Amino acid sequence: MDLHQHAPAEDPRPGTAARPADLRASDAERDRVADILREALAEGRLTAEEHAERVEGVLSAKTVGELEVFVRDLPVAHGRPSAPAWSPAPNRPTAGAIPVDPDDSVVAVFSAAARKGRWRTGRRIHAYAIFGSVEIDLSEALFDHQQVVIKAVSFCGDVQIRVPENASLRGLGGGVLGTFDVDTMDSPEAEAPVVYVDGWAVLGNIEGRLRRGRLVADILHRVHGGTAGKSARGHL
Repeated sequence: MDLHQHAPAEDPRPGTAARPADLRASDAERDRVADILREALAEGRLTAEEHAERVEGVLSAKTVGELEVFVRDLPVAHGRPSAPAWSPAPNRPTAGAIPVDPDDSVVAVFSAAARKGRWRTGRRIHAYAIFGSVEIDLSEALFDHQQVVIKAVSFCGDVQIRVPENASLRGLGGGVLGTFDVDTMDSPEAEAPVVYVDGWAVLGNIEGRLRRGRLVADILHRVHGGTAGKSARGHL
């Protein structure tokens, strides 16, 4: 189809209303179609040549009907989103998803302790730093569950938590003469794990950050009752 060839819009008869497609196009409508074409180019739906050709036609289009020609073969013309719907991670874990007792505990009293490297997480991890330091690094961990809670308590100590950059992160605690600083981050991947850092820093520090360059390597999807492993996009 030659996108530069358009049938001239018929002039409405005197006394009759013009069809929407016959109405003169506004600059705002041209901009809207140009934005759709730019997104289609970024998604790989159009080549650079096709995009340039269509944009040229949009700029010269006179009516709304002529503008519609340039997007009628794109998802937006059929009422379908061009990408799956996205929603942020919930601010709190799903009720009943996290056990009361911890699957793992990391304790440092006048000392240092760490969990890092290639290790398998549980649903609940407790971290206690009392005049000591605790490091919990999930950047190379294997996630058995989508939701993980880290219960952290720091008394005159320091708790450092790192998660993969394509995981979601939430902070649910606070500080008393101390610092509780956890980034709020949302993964673009619906099935990515969500790490909740819940705790208090009393005369101490609790910090949660993403580790750039580290992606979730493996998630075993047991959230919906499945047991088969599936590799997420990315690598370590």
